[in-house]
Amino acid sequence: QVQLVESGGGLVQPGGSLRLSCAASRSIFSIYRMGWYRQAPGKQRELVAAFTTGAVTNYADSVKGRFTISRDSAKNTVYLQMNSLKPEDTAVYYCNAFQPFSRNSYWGQGTQVTVSS
Repeated sequence: QVQLVESGGGLVQPGGSLRLSCAASRSIFSIYRMGWYRQAPGKQRELVAAFTTGAVTNYADSVKGRFTISRDSAKNTVYLQMNSLKPEDTAVYYCNAFQPFSRNSYWGQGTQVTVSS
């Protein structure tokens, strides 16, 4: 079992920045692929950014060049640095841990990000 706890969401003006954090309950980065997803009201949950294999990253086209996913293995924490935020980035952001071999998938509780003037 893996517990994921997100933090760092909030209200920010367009053009602003936020950094989300996702703390895992144990060391899992070597066997789980970590990623960030988001879900806006009335829309499906979508991939924002993720580590695929090793340190290779994948980003949604809508956030490329603005968002950066990173991790600190010593702290069992994954980050999502979000710059140049837009109103359309408003959503609940979820952290995910996916184990390709077993296909186990764990989700955090989500953190609200609101971009508005």
